Amino acid sequence: MAKINLTRRQFVTAITLGAGTVLLDKSVFALPTNLSGLSTDPFQVVKLGKSGLKTTLLGMGTGFSGYNRSSNITRAGVAESLIRQAYEKGIRFFDCADSYGTHPSAAAALKGFPRENYLLSSKIWVGQGGIPEPERPDADVVVERFRKELNTDYLDLVQIHCMTDAHWTDQQKKQMDILENLKAKKIIRAHGVSVHSLEAMKACVESPWVDVVHVRVNPFGEAMDNKDPAEVIPVIEKLHKAGKGVIGMKLIGNGKFRNDSDKIDESLKYVLGLGTVDVIIVGFELPEQIDNYIGRVKNALRSK
Repeated sequence: MAKINLTRRQFVTAITLGAGTVLLDKSVFALPTNLSGLSTDPFQVVKLGKSGLKTTLLGMGTGFSGYNRSSNITRAGVAESLIRQAYEKGIRFFDCADSYGTHPSAAAALKGFPRENYLLSSKIWVGQGGIPEPERPDADVVVERFRKELNTDYLDLVQIHCMTDAHWTDQQKKQMDILENLKAKKIIRAHGVSVHSLEAMKACVESPWVDVVHVRVNPFGEAMDNKDPAEVIPVIEKLHKAGKGVIGMKLIGNGKFRNDSDKIDESLKYVLGLGTVDVIIVGFELPEQIDNYIGRVKNALRSK
């Protein structure tokens, strides 16, 4: 997707007109403990299904336009500062992947903060392309590298990245077994998958191995597994009923709605109103966007 160039002043003007004045209070700087359903707090703690993981409703994605171990925020040189600012504002879920190249930035940004206060998620790439080298080592080798890159003893969530085949649970059985063993050793706390087809998503419903799944969801069918959300939403509901943790991504249509304030708000209200998506992630590129989305999520939750 082509990058849209806005000056800082233009961006601030646009988001102010779109979302109104964003008011922050002291509560966003502390990890809330209310687990009794959704309040109007973007930083309320929610459960990721039956995975045992708990984190903030609003999380940060680090892989917008991510490929070959880079993303927009690494290429712009702002990954570390944005991740740190997101933490300081109250976000406690950080979504990384081998193909995004954000592990070192996340490690540097979160250094000094109590490890138990935030969740680190990453994804292993098993297909062609996506990462520079042609070799695809087994998951235990890859996760060991992740731990070093993230400077952590454990990862909260490791997923198999970008599954599209209806039979991925058969094709990736070896890696799934390795990840299960790593969970038993407490090297990872949960495992799962990110899906990029409706068939792959349906396979998650029937798989007891899947703890947490990333799904692409918005009311417009943009960058989703089917252009008709009515085909996707029932499958997400089945995932939720099966106890899978559900992380909503592509709420802004892979950035397509980034300059359409009404569509952003409509998408947030829609996804948060489903009652089947546990955590939503947004790929911030500018510091102003963090505050902007805090305000937008608050407004969306008030309208529920």
